[in-house]
Amino acid sequence: MIEAIIIFGMFIGLIIGLATGHPLAFVLGGLGVIAGVFGWGPQVFDIFSNSIFGTMSNYTLVAIPLFTLMANFLSSSRVADGLFEYMRYLLGPLRGGVALTVIVVSTIFAATTGIVGASIVTMGVLGMPVLLKYGYDKRLASGVVAAGGTLGILIPPSIMLIVLGAQAQVSVGKLFLSSIVPGLMLAGAYCVYVLIACWKNPDWGPAVSKEEMKDMPMRKVIIGSLVNLVPPMILIIAVLGTIFTGVATPTESAGVGAFLSLMMAIAYKRFTWKMLADAVYDTAKITAMALVIIVGATAFTSIFLALDGDTLIQNFVMDLGLSKWGVFIAMMLISFILGMFIDWIGIVMIIMPIFLPLLELYDFDLIWVVTVFAVLLQTSFLTPPFGFALFYLKGIVPPEVKMTDIYKGIIPFVIIMLIVTTLITVFPDIVMWLPNMSKL
Repeated sequence: MIEAIIIFGMFIGLIIGLATGHPLAFVLGGLGVIAGVFGWGPQVFDIFSNSIFGTMSNYTLVAIPLFTLMANFLSSSRVADGLFEYMRYLLGPLRGGVALTVIVVSTIFAATTGIVGASIVTMGVLGMPVLLKYGYDKRLASGVVAAGGTLGILIPPSIMLIVLGAQAQVSVGKLFLSSIVPGLMLAGAYCVYVLIACWKNPDWGPAVSKEEMKDMPMRKVIIGSLVNLVPPMILIIAVLGTIFTGVATPTESAGVGAFLSLMMAIAYKRFTWKMLADAVYDTAKITAMALVIIVGATAFTSIFLALDGDTLIQNFVMDLGLSKWGVFIAMMLISFILGMFIDWIGIVMIIMPIFLPLLELYDFDLIWVVTVFAVLLQTSFLTPPFGFALFYLKGIVPPEVKMTDIYKGIIPFVIIMLIVTTLITVFPDIVMWLPNMSKL
């Protein structure tokens, strides 16, 4: 009974802490300490030490700073600039062609970086001025850049999938394989939406004028697109190819990717010592933020599990009479709501320890569950009031693009994310056919 009261108090404290705007890492860590002292006494710090050391010694998590460094080097090299410039002429004759270019380049860029902030800032700086220049609807332009930028957290190599794999104790390589098709489905669905929206509302996405197209011969456009596609394709093959063929682990391939992205920065003549220092500093900040949250969440979940919180939740669910699909839907619904208020890493660290034992009890395929969960977590970057992609975008758009334009612009893309999540739930083979073919 005392354990149940302490666990209930932990979740009430979590709600109060988040509602009052305190940092997630310190809310989780603080609640873990308070609950641990009441439940176990001073020896609770031994539990913390063992749990945190076990998490920090997880070799898979070493990939986080390496993939982050790779993303920062790529942003500095501006490898996406030339590709975007030629692709917008290639797709420009279509209504909504420039918006399609943003999605296509975002998808390619997503396969070379796992950082949403880097993707959105890069595509916002490149694409938003061009979209507004051609008279695109501000809501459509905002939604395309924000949604396209979030693909970087799903399409491998993805930092989110690394953390999820470590939490669920499943193969990160198989998660990378399982997320490819859902990621491409999202990108394809975004393109279909843009084409339909601009067909019904021609003023939302005007085509590039014929006069402007004459100034850029199609032969030059095709050659320029292919030439600028080569460097990111080399990086994608080097990173993902080594993982999928079993030559390297995700951590080792992250090191290869960081080295190649540095070589690209040098080849594009963007390398300076200041660029290197800034990339390393930004990597340190992002990695420290992620690991502090992981440490706080580990303290919270270690006490939760030590107090038999997982058993308590299981008994509660059994008493409710929920079926296996009821448990799955409850997990997804809670995750979607949490995504409106906290970032993905907090959701992962809170939800997975609670629901993972239940999912294993019902004999779900964890690769499939984690992939569906990852697709749904895309919404956490876009759903107001605290969608991080919305604020990344607002920080770089011109003043005439209001926050209300951004909020309205992301609504269709959130709906698309929910539709794709439903499709891969109903048809699990969409997710599993690549992992099932693999020998990883």
